[in-house]
Amino acid sequence: MNIPGRLKKLRQAMAEKEIDAILVSQPENRRYLSGFDGSAGFLLITPRDAILATDFRYTEQAGNQAPDYEIFRTVGDMADWLPALASRLGEIRLGFEAGHITFAQNRQLSAIIAKAGSRLSLVPVNGLVEPLRAIKEPEEIELITGAVDVADSALAHVERVMRAGMTEKEVAWAIEKFMREKGSQPVPFEIIVASGPNSALPHARPSARVIQDGEPVVIDIGARLDGYSSDLTRTFYLGAPDVTFKKVYDTVLGAQLAAIALLKEGMSGEEADSLARAVIEEAGYGEAFGHGLGHGVGLAPHELPRLGPKSQDRLAGGMIFTIEPGIYLPGWGGVRIEDMVAMGDGEIRTISKARKT
Repeated sequence: MNIPGRLKKLRQAMAEKEIDAILVSQPENRRYLSGFDGSAGFLLITPRDAILATDFRYTEQAGNQAPDYEIFRTVGDMADWLPALASRLGEIRLGFEAGHITFAQNRQLSAIIAKAGSRLSLVPVNGLVEPLRAIKEPEEIELITGAVDVADSALAHVERVMRAGMTEKEVAWAIEKFMREKGSQPVPFEIIVASGPNSALPHARPSARVIQDGEPVVIDIGARLDGYSSDLTRTFYLGAPDVTFKKVYDTVLGAQLAAIALLKEGMSGEEADSLARAVIEEAGYGEAFGHGLGHGVGLAPHELPRLGPKSQDRLAGGMIFTIEPGIYLPGWGGVRIEDMVAMGDGEIRTISKARKT
């Protein structure tokens, strides 16, 4: 991974925001900028320095994973070690990740700085690192593609083993077990197996409900390889599909295929969303498509760009994101089809290969 290149881009963004240093606390941002994947620590980045502050549990790991950083061993609470670190900086504007730091933590941070007599001024910042993460490097694309392959094979596996009489929880466990055996790290989000009326809930949790013939089953899964996620959804139907299912499924599939065919580099997330939404609205299901068309996937299963109404995120080469239209009819069920695509050379390439029933 190109840590020096990532730091260079971050420092350019800091200069544009007139930030002299930044304290990075968000776990995925911390890993992206340093390579360190321990569960505790902060990055302090200035135009010249890159410091990783963590406790004794992780100092050896940090030294191995983040060779571009000076490792600062912390002892006790933040109030015990931050003043010593802050004393190096002098009179500067220190940015902190406002979207990750809670109000209570912000007050604590301010109190620590004030008590230490530091000349730092705290500046809340948002969206400094996340846009960098949205453009994937070749190594990242390779890892994401591997996570997609694991999920693809898991969907093929569940299509073979799922049958009426199994519970949603049983199916979810069969999927998770399969993916772990194929090399996945702990799954990036709880697997969704939603049958019958439950499939009308976009984020339903697997329950003890027994899956029956003659109903839709929405399965939404993701694998994780070396920290990078995948996110795929297929909708199955046990037995012979009825008229309603055929109409809803064909509408969702048509919306997805239209979006994939018409997406172009430079489009906004809102423009991309409208490509699929128009198909669903024309079929009379506009009110039943209540979420956005997709989202970026990487170190987090949901990250930039956002594809949905009012999103002004611009699609660019190197981005990997989902295309996942859906229709949800309370009392009957729902259909969602989700694939992961990569944008490069102005065109879209579909990464996921799982069969669409």
